[in-house]
Amino acid sequence: MEYQDNKVSDLKIAYIGGGSRGWAWTFMTDLALEPALSGTICLYDLDKNAAVNNQIIGNRLYDKEETCGKFKYSVASDLKEALTGAEFIVISILPGTFDEMESDVHLPERLGIYQPVGDTAGPGGIIRALRTIPMFKVIAEAIREYAPKAWVINYTNPMSLCVKTLYHVFPEIKAFGCCHEVFGTQKLLKQITEESLGIETIKREEIFVNVLGINHFTWFDHASYKGIDLFPVYRDYIDRHFEEGYHENDNNWANNMFDCCHRVKFDLFRKYGLIAAAGDRHLAEFMPGEEYLKNPQMVKDWKFALTTVAWRKEDLHNRLDKSQRLVDGEEVDLKPSGEEGILLIKALCGLERVISNVNIPNKGQQITNLGVNVIVETNAVFERDSIRPIIAGTLPEKVLELVTPHVNNHETVLEAALTCDKSLVVKAFLNDPLVKGRASKAEVVKLVEDMIHNTIKYLPKEWNK
Repeated sequence: MEYQDNKVSDLKIAYIGGGSRGWAWTFMTDLALEPALSGTICLYDLDKNAAVNNQIIGNRLYDKEETCGKFKYSVASDLKEALTGAEFIVISILPGTFDEMESDVHLPERLGIYQPVGDTAGPGGIIRALRTIPMFKVIAEAIREYAPKAWVINYTNPMSLCVKTLYHVFPEIKAFGCCHEVFGTQKLLKQITEESLGIETIKREEIFVNVLGINHFTWFDHASYKGIDLFPVYRDYIDRHFEEGYHENDNNWANNMFDCCHRVKFDLFRKYGLIAAAGDRHLAEFMPGEEYLKNPQMVKDWKFALTTVAWRKEDLHNRLDKSQRLVDGEEVDLKPSGEEGILLIKALCGLERVISNVNIPNKGQQITNLGVNVIVETNAVFERDSIRPIIAGTLPEKVLELVTPHVNNHETVLEAALTCDKSLVVKAFLNDPLVKGRASKAEVVKLVEDMIHNTIKYLPKEWNK
């Protein structure tokens, strides 16, 4: 890595999951628009053909005159080749296929357990973790051997357990998880503030928030804009618009399977006094099933969606078509994503000083009433070769009660995945708020057995015993 005129050249980034047809394109585009960074990107993916396609797409960006960040793309045959010499490592993988995810999300419906996402909490998140943790164990071991000083940025879900596994295997690793859900809630506050106070063109970054919680179940206990306390603004808006919620495109929210009207957020604010800072689809999965996910009609009433895996499979076909158009040079998309991954890399290189939300182990100071080494999501200062977590404070007792079962399950699921112990998976299911009280233990045991069977080819051989 070479520095000159407030720029960094000859930067090597390893991308694990480099055949990605989503996050990789976002990352590549944002790099192409960043004039202060240049170097090489080494793509590694079990699907080497997908990585080769992204190599072609990335190098097409490299060759365009309007590209500011000049990165040359290559494909690695193994982790050693990808990681050796890397200063930054990005992890963005799909553990298994959408066939496995179909079981994760939809098999629990036979017990009346509905999941809008199924990749973090609930039965789907737990089984997905069983596939993911062994993969991250291998990745962490390879990083320890080939790139122990590199910064590692994870985008893979379940976020908390992915980051937890990296530190469990390699405690000295410099890893953190990035998630954009907080940005979405900042954007919501920006829009409500503009509408309520008649202020125009507020920037999302001008909404200052204190972040505390765990990934996809984050909360704000402070939010302001240029000295204005936004909690009264938010409360007043909710009082006036609770039934319809908020959506910038009025009644078109149901056309997007990822969209919502934020009514779950509004309801959680009324109940707990904090601003829940993730999408309604995620938030609902952390709550008892009777609250927002009792049945599909209840989901519809709360104005968010159950994102079916059939929809995801159709979307994958569309992205495969887009991949081919990008490879053929028929389509070029050079628009900034609004993500902060590249900004954080700049800060860690010493070119910026940035405050952003991040998933890292709790040192007993970020959230003082959660245990040490729990993976928490709070704000931190990013600067040259350093992430300095900011003290976020304490979770209110009632919110702590909601978060604690999930924190406990992170420990249980990590142990289950590393020891291949089905009884611990059953324990995690029974402790999960979506499952608790919704089915008998015998029904849960059968569900666990069937879900493990449906994903067995992506699990260590010890699960076959």
